[in-house]
Amino acid sequence: MKFKKQIKGLEAYQPGKTTEEVKRIFNLDKVTKLASNENPYGTSPNVKAFLENAKVNYAIYPDGYASKLRTAVAKHLNVSEKQLLFGNGSDDNILIVSRAILQPGLNTVMASITFGQYKHNAIVEGAEVREVPLTNGEHDLDKMYEAIDENTAIVWICNPNNPTGSLTPSDKIKEFLEKVPSDVLVVLDEAYTEYITDEKYESSIGLLEKHPNLLIMRTFSKAYGLASFRVGYAIGSEEVIYQLEPTREPFNNTVLSQEVALIGLEDQNFIEACRVKNNAGIKQYEVFCSERNLHYFPSHTNFILMEVKADSDAVFQGLMKRGFIVRSGNALGVPGYLRITIGTEEENTELLQKLNEVLHEEGVI
Repeated sequence: MKFKKQIKGLEAYQPGKTTEEVKRIFNLDKVTKLASNENPYGTSPNVKAFLENAKVNYAIYPDGYASKLRTAVAKHLNVSEKQLLFGNGSDDNILIVSRAILQPGLNTVMASITFGQYKHNAIVEGAEVREVPLTNGEHDLDKMYEAIDENTAIVWICNPNNPTGSLTPSDKIKEFLEKVPSDVLVVLDEAYTEYITDEKYESSIGLLEKHPNLLIMRTFSKAYGLASFRVGYAIGSEEVIYQLEPTREPFNNTVLSQEVALIGLEDQNFIEACRVKNNAGIKQYEVFCSERNLHYFPSHTNFILMEVKADSDAVFQGLMKRGFIVRSGNALGVPGYLRITIGTEEENTELLQKLNEVLHEEGVI
């Protein structure tokens, strides 16, 4: 079989154990999953009401252009409908961009550590990957600029960054864009933008007019609570979107996914309520860490990356036995840390109680 040589040894994404698996393995009645940065408050009540009465002809293909959703998102962002690309989640958009641009002989610049799908797709396409270490959890844009040469095709900036949750300041993004060559696509992945409360943060949408080589990615999977429907979108110049569209699979958003995303978008009161509760939840973890002298990265997302001063897998297993699924830092390239999704106030309180027990067992506190 003539498989690409670059995928030899490349592993598929490992999503981790499901709640049902953990229940079965540890004989538990209740398991709380705080590992994948899903919205603990679900989705807009309007979405739930729609799904209870939805009448769909399942034999008909969906609108391949996502026309209704496209119009609504364009109006919400005050951009042209031709500036939007819709994917089967942000993962699909990352694949679309990589497929359209990357190839052997070209390179792509990204942070280390950041969202793993940038590197994964670059390897599949045979491009060179240039990784620049984070500085205090934040993208080092000066060093990333230095890594750019005549063969650089894409620069990836995850902002806020996954898995650190850190926010690269808007002024630094602006300065970076002023310097980057016009033939290098800068992808600004803003999957968690709805959770940002920093007063200094400025929307990146306004940068598109001056920088046609900028592509912004967003999703309905996080704050909107629609992860199972897989709707991500990208905003860019009309020319960039036009060039990307041929590598998008037809009908890549289902009938239901387009409908629920549209309904979710219209309920910004739900998003605001989630943002407020999420911010309060972050403070619960910050207090826990400060009281125990555990380092954490200030988070602008719905998760926190915090130190455990022990083997990450051991603490991860200890929590799982107690009915909580989180993400071990070992799997993310951050040993000695856990990445924990911010849950409800009750979920956070219970998890931190169990974490305290595990850290006692590990001799940390």
